[in-house]
Amino acid sequence: MGFLEFNGVGWDLPDGRVLLQDVNFTVSAGEVAVLVGANGVGKSTLVGIAGGTVTPRQGAVNTQGGLALMPQFIGSVRDDTTVRDLLLAAAPTRIKEAAAAVDALELQMMERDDERTQMRYAEAIMAWGEAGGYDIEVLWDVVATAALGASFDRVRFRQVNTLSGGEQKRLVLEALFRGREQVLILDEPDNYLDVPGKRWLEEQLAATDKAVLMVSHDRELLGNVSTKVVTLEGRSAWVHGGSFTGWRAARQARQDRLAELHRRWDEEHERLKELVIRLREQAKLSAAMAPRYRAALTRLRRYEDEGRPPEIPREQHVRPRLEGGRTGTRVLTCEGLGLTGLMHPFDAEIFYGDRVAVLGSNGSGKSHLLRLLAGDEVAHTGHWKLGARVVVGFFAQTHQHPEWIGRTLVDIMGRGEGTRDGLDRGAAVGVLSRYELAGAADQRFETLSGGQQARFQVLLLELGGATLLLLDEPTDNLDLVSAEALQNAVEQFNGTVISVTHDRWFAGSFDRFLLFRSDGTVVETDEAVWDESRVARKR
Repeated sequence: MGFLEFNGVGWDLPDGRVLLQDVNFTVSAGEVAVLVGANGVGKSTLVGIAGGTVTPRQGAVNTQGGLALMPQFIGSVRDDTTVRDLLLAAAPTRIKEAAAAVDALELQMMERDDERTQMRYAEAIMAWGEAGGYDIEVLWDVVATAALGASFDRVRFRQVNTLSGGEQKRLVLEALFRGREQVLILDEPDNYLDVPGKRWLEEQLAATDKAVLMVSHDRELLGNVSTKVVTLEGRSAWVHGGSFTGWRAARQARQDRLAELHRRWDEEHERLKELVIRLREQAKLSAAMAPRYRAALTRLRRYEDEGRPPEIPREQHVRPRLEGGRTGTRVLTCEGLGLTGLMHPFDAEIFYGDRVAVLGSNGSGKSHLLRLLAGDEVAHTGHWKLGARVVVGFFAQTHQHPEWIGRTLVDIMGRGEGTRDGLDRGAAVGVLSRYELAGAADQRFETLSGGQQARFQVLLLELGGATLLLLDEPTDNLDLVSAEALQNAVEQFNGTVISVTHDRWFAGSFDRFLLFRSDGTVVETDEAVWDESRVARKR
């Protein structure tokens, strides 16, 4: 039976600031505990501590029944990782080690095929079987067929960068839910999944008897599957022992209790200080009052040493200002535009002020369309043209910006890029503060949390003066406050918006819907359609 326990866990940032302290909670078999909190409060760090990839400064994590971890980056793999590599990354340690030994000896045999190397290779193959390697390959065959529609033998050496983000997620999730490990740590498992994929995930979470700790920002998913809510705020954690649907009310009640506790603590603290001052003056006049003075002083010190009640969390205030500007009436014209190997040619016209949601299953080509419109090299047929005075601002779902690696936020904003002018440090920090990023001004981009990276991308869209926003799953990594702020900014934006999204809540604010259908056609629909199946094509 799965079991996960946090005991007094703490962790500090590299600059010495406390990120987490005295975190305590448990997740038992059959429970789905969701981890919520603002971007940057330490959710992914806590996930790393739970999975053993991050070492806590204090405290410990105990598990029972074996543990498997899905990192947040699954879905955004764009290197030469193969399907086998990806499945190995989510496999138990004993499988990883046995596979590494076999791979290393296979390379040695290519260089030196002597008897000693052959014997070592035979031993590695035997160790692979004893570790459960052949059993897991049977599992991977089931997993690959379910997620990709092809056997493991057919796709084992296929590069993961040829899969959509949703296909990458589904592949690993299938392996985790079907695997032996009884504790699952899932960091944003719903990101990149289309709505049928999210519904499948909900079914798996509802049916599993494993202990699950999950980070997600999808409110509908959280409400449907959560049995416990662990909230990170105020550098620690508190637990709501029920569904996410009741979390808001529980949080407000807790805030009210904390405010009352702080008021009472302050009043008692002030009373004790006044008593000490009064008795100190009396002790100066009468030696008989000295013991009472010392007792009051001891009581004050003990009261202060016990500390104030838990910190009252500060509310987030994210304030994007996506201004836009007037463009020609026709913003985008597509004539016989086809995405090679993905979708059949289609015609479309997008007009100034339109809010267009691009919907469809994973792997249908939606992100390819946005990258094409943003100026990337994407294989296509037919023609497309932007209208007059259209300035494109592109939000990348994968946050892939190699040009920003190793650079701080202030540095990126200071140099300028494209239509965006550079800002001096003072102005840059002022803008960062509106996105709750001032504290990360001197952090390198790649060290930010996924949500902080998403907010920073939106910030640069604001500074770039875009009149056409191309948003690829912009709410995936945003916490609730940031996602609501983005939606409000998009609604007030003086321009045109085209967004790929599987966020049912976010899509409700759009007025046009471009659907990538499972038969390879692209059509416009009057309302959001969420039940399109996988596009039928050779894989």
